[in-house]
Amino acid sequence: MIRYKLYQNMREGSKTLGKWYGRATMTGEVKLNALSQRIQRNCTAKKSDVLAVLTELVEVMTDELQAGHRVVLDGFGSFKVGMRTTPADSAKDFTPSKNVKSLHVLFQPELKKSADGTRMKTFLTGAQVGEYGQYEVDKTEPEP
Repeated sequence: MIRYKLYQNMREGSKTLGKWYGRATMTGEVKLNALSQRIQRNCTAKKSDVLAVLTELVEVMTDELQAGHRVVLDGFGSFKVGMRTTPADSAKDFTPSKNVKSLHVLFQPELKKSADGTRMKTFLTGAQVGEYGQYEVDKTEPEP
C-alpha cells in the first residue's frame, strides 16, 4: 500500500495557505542485493548473475545518458537528462559554464492503456493508498 502523511501549506502568499495535502511516505528501502535475491527466486538466473547485469546496466546507462541519449527499458520506462539553467540576455551570451546550473535525470514510467482507454503508469497499476500509521498531526478544526 502507498502510505501518506498529511502536511499543511504554510507558505506565506500562497493561494492555498493553511490547506492540507497528502505526501507519499516511504516505509523503507530495497537495495540492489535484496532485489537480486528476489529476482533469483523468480527465475533461473543466479543472484550473482543478476547483480552483474544490474551493475553493468547502471554503467551502460550512465554512458548513454552522458552521450545525450534517452534510455528506454521496455516494460519499465525511460530515462533522460534534464538541466536547470539561468537566462542569458542573448543566444550569444549563453555559455554552459555560466548558465547551466545543474543536471538531473528524468524518469518517465511506462504507460499502459486499460480497456476503457485510461492511461496508467505500469508501476502504479492496482496500487492502493492509505494514511501512514502513527505520526503527529492535529486533525481538529481550528476555532473561528
